[in-house]
Amino acid sequence: MATPIGNLGDITLRALEVLGHADLVACEDTRVTGRLMQLLGLKAPLAPYHDHNADRARPGLLARLRQGEVVALVSDAGTPMVSDPGFKLVRDCIESDIAVTALPGASAVLTALQLSGIASERFLFAGFLPSKGAARRAALQELALVPASLVFYESPHRTGESLADMVTVLGDRQGAVTRELTKLHEEVVRGSLSELALRFAETPPRGEVAIVVSGPRAEGGAPQDIEGRLHLEIEKGLSIKDASALVAAETGHPRRDVYATALRLFRGSNEE
Repeated sequence: MATPIGNLGDITLRALEVLGHADLVACEDTRVTGRLMQLLGLKAPLAPYHDHNADRARPGLLARLRQGEVVALVSDAGTPMVSDPGFKLVRDCIESDIAVTALPGASAVLTALQLSGIASERFLFAGFLPSKGAARRAALQELALVPASLVFYESPHRTGESLADMVTVLGDRQGAVTRELTKLHEEVVRGSLSELALRFAETPPRGEVAIVVSGPRAEGGAPQDIEGRLHLEIEKGLSIKDASALVAAETGHPRRDVYATALRLFRGSNEE
């Protein structure tokens, strides 16, 4: 089940009900989940289940499930089985004909995508990039031609380096760096990857970070494609400014270039 990624108010009514009646809560860090349970006024027993003990802990959890107990699986924040070992437990439950259900809720991936201003109808969550430069660039190369927006998790101290490698491998696409989503100091910084790389090389972000990157630019006929997209958005009633921002996010072209094209095409129209 999903737990809040920051704001306690994002816990769902279903999650409260299940956590209140669970025989056991399997969690990444019992200290983190214990604090959450305390804030929610709940007292279910906790058991650690994380990358380092998953293989040892899983048989015991399966045994309890076979006895008819209710085991709730949570991550430290957000939706489990996104960059954690939970999928192996679900896989083994399915193979053992043990009933599994999911309680949807907060997700840093989707929240970052929603706030990025980048096209969201098709996206790929690529998890954490490798920590070493060569391996990171190789991983990005595999993603370079994916026809979709890309979403990454990243550690604060590697954010600048990762953004610089994205510029090198993916090109200077549009991006957004999100941090501390739903929390008091939530921040979304949007711009070209080169602008973002420069900013965060000088001052690394603080807190939990997710990066959203626009998809690859269309090859051949790109100017005509931009003009066609602008016409469509202007016909829908968008202002030149808003249409330019939307088309830039969807195509990965620099916003200033798209705006200049829009001014050439629609000078005299509403620019607000």
